[in-house]
Amino acid sequence: MNIQQIRDELEIAALLRTYARGVDSRDWALWRSVFTENAVVDYTSAPHGFAGGRDEVADWLAENFGVLPMSQHYITNIDAEIDGDSAKVCAMFYNPMQLPGVKGLSFCGGYYHHDLVRTESGWRSSRMVEENVWFFNNPFAPAEADS
Repeated sequence: MNIQQIRDELEIAALLRTYARGVDSRDWALWRSVFTENAVVDYTSAPHGFAGGRDEVADWLAENFGVLPMSQHYITNIDAEIDGDSAKVCAMFYNPMQLPGVKGLSFCGGYYHHDLVRTESGWRSSRMVEENVWFFNNPFAPAEADS
C-alpha cells in the first residue's frame, strides 16, 4: 500500500464519519456535503424508505428523521476499492435509535454502498444505497416477528 492509498482510505473513512455526524446531529447541510450535487441516495430497504436526488432526500430526512428523539450511527468495516479518482465502498452500519411511540430502543444494521468520486473538495458520494439487513424492535414489522 502506498501513501496515496493510505491517504485515500483515511479521507473516505472521514467522509463516512461526516455522514454519520450529519444524520445524527440533524445537520442536513453537513449531510449534503458528503454527496455530489447530482447524487442519488436510496433508503428504500428501510421501512417506509425513500430514494431520490441529494436535496430531495435531505428534505425527506429533515421531515421524517427529525422526529426521532435519538439516533447514533456507527460505521465500521469500510471496504474501499479505489481506482484512480473513483471508488466503490461498502461499509457496515449499526444504528441504535429511539422511535416516537416505541417502548425501548430500536436497532438496525446493514451496509452502505457508495460510489465515490474524487472532487476538488475531496471524496464525495455520487450514489449511496442503504442495505438494511436487520431491524430489532421494528414498529413497522408484523407483531409476531421483527425483520
